[in-house]
Amino acid sequence: MPISRIVIGTREEATHPEVLKAVLAEFISAFIFVFAGQGSGMAFNKLTGGGPTTPAGLIAAALAHAFALFVAVSVGANISGGHVNPAVTFGVFIGGYISLIRGILYWSAQLLGSTVACVLLRYSTGGLETGSFGLSGVSAWEAVVLEAAMTFGLVYTVYATAIDPRKGNLGTIAPMAIGFIVGANILVGGAFDGASMNPAVSFGPALVSWAWDNQWVYWLGPLLGGGVAGLLYEYFFISDTHELLNGRD
Repeated sequence: MPISRIVIGTREEATHPEVLKAVLAEFISAFIFVFAGQGSGMAFNKLTGGGPTTPAGLIAAALAHAFALFVAVSVGANISGGHVNPAVTFGVFIGGYISLIRGILYWSAQLLGSTVACVLLRYSTGGLETGSFGLSGVSAWEAVVLEAAMTFGLVYTVYATAIDPRKGNLGTIAPMAIGFIVGANILVGGAFDGASMNPAVSFGPALVSWAWDNQWVYWLGPLLGGGVAGLLYEYFFISDTHELLNGRD
């Protein structure tokens, strides 16, 4: 059972040089992703006055986030795993692949990276507002379900292409697959709740703009979807592989 493989970690782990390098890598990856994704929305809004509320803006947001996440995952993959996202970190923790201590450090780095990206964007664009996430035509609980479903697809893709020990050459396209599913999900949910799928992505703009309306939606939905994806994939598709690798079939 995957839940039995969950570990807390030790105090020494929090100060281990390799862990600190991984934490820094998560900060940089989150910064890259949010700076490009959030920045593209701000630029499009300045040029058109409509931003992501228009069909063209939604497509632009999907492409920008897909490309940015592809890069952000790629540059962090060999150091930290390239999570970039607290929901991904939570899903990986549920599967027993990182400790709680490391997960908390990753979360801190991801939130800080998003915040720094938004601060720099606001400063370097002459004080333009960072785009905070909001609901459009859906209730908060409907948005929770939407966020959970989209994040489930994202974390399931992470497991299938980057974590599964049988992935083989598929691992080389993992960053691309992860970027693609986020871009596709933005086309689905962008018009309803902004399609965050990532608590760090919604946290940075909310903090810098001090706009916290329905912020809990962008935490509960992604963490729920990410956790279920990690638990399901680990239990149904990887558990037998662990047994085979350990010679217990």
